[in-house]
Amino acid sequence: MASHKILLEGQEFEYQCEEGDTLLRAALRAGLGFPYECNSGGCGSCKFELLDGEIDNLWEDAPGRSARDVRKGKMLGCQCVPKNDCTIKVRLEHHSTPEHKPSRLEAELVQINTLTDDMQEFCFRTEHAANFLPGQFALLDFPGVTGSRGYSMSNLPNAEGLWNFIIKNMPEGKATSYLFDDCAIGTKIHLDGPYGLAFLKPEISRDIVLIGGGSGLSPIMSIARAAVNDSRLGDRKIYMFYGGRGPDDICTPALVSNEEALDKRLICFNAISDPEMNKEGVWGGDCCFIHELVAKQLGESLPEHEFYFCGPPPMTDATTRMLMMEYKVPFEQIHYDRFY
Repeated sequence: MASHKILLEGQEFEYQCEEGDTLLRAALRAGLGFPYECNSGGCGSCKFELLDGEIDNLWEDAPGRSARDVRKGKMLGCQCVPKNDCTIKVRLEHHSTPEHKPSRLEAELVQINTLTDDMQEFCFRTEHAANFLPGQFALLDFPGVTGSRGYSMSNLPNAEGLWNFIIKNMPEGKATSYLFDDCAIGTKIHLDGPYGLAFLKPEISRDIVLIGGGSGLSPIMSIARAAVNDSRLGDRKIYMFYGGRGPDDICTPALVSNEEALDKRLICFNAISDPEMNKEGVWGGDCCFIHELVAKQLGESLPEHEFYFCGPPPMTDATTRMLMMEYKVPFEQIHYDRFY
């Protein structure tokens, strides 16, 4: 396969970008710390300047690229594919350097586990080991669906090549429609990963708080599974907060009780946000947004914890604002990937 040489202005690094690959993903495959978060055009973390060469911009109107960025000639590494050798200007970041270099793999669907009426765990297998950090995500490509979709793994890294994803069926979503309606056991797709910076950091001495909503349950389950089995965290408290709209969305009690290590170690709280969905009165727990339940349970002790969360953008925005503005939790104690 043809490739193009990418020079980094003012630095001693250069790397090869295979034809069709983006500048960002190729840099990460080369082990370079190209800054990023979502890897899908939404967050704007992977901005760079093109100094020489030609590129194809896959998404001119990506929300992560503002009108000001356009005027200043800044583009997104996750949306740019080089057409020839290029020179770019970007500031590499040490924390973005991948521990596991992402790879493009063929994956076969081997199992589907139903969790709720609109949420399932899809289990794929690749020929090579599933090397990732708990909390990371992969990009999946489906037949007939334009563009990659980012989904977080729910399981632990393993030598068997298993990549599990808890995914919620989104109304009119092309990717989830394919997964829920057309994807059968034996179906093969393309998987690219791992990516993401909101992974478990077991060397940190603070107690852990995991917060999820919707299919944001996937990465916090992976982190929870890793945390309860890590000897370095044996004396840590591990809290899990999960929210849904109604009682039928709350599947975490069953998931946790099925695994002895989780059941023994996790301190779990759940909430529903829509009282109208509890008309039959089956829900006797908290009825509020999940970040409100976090504040109710931990209150003034919040700055003493390490936070990992994932969910719909309104949830992550509200959680971030609450932690940083109301409780003055330092930014370095907050870990989430921005998907917009």
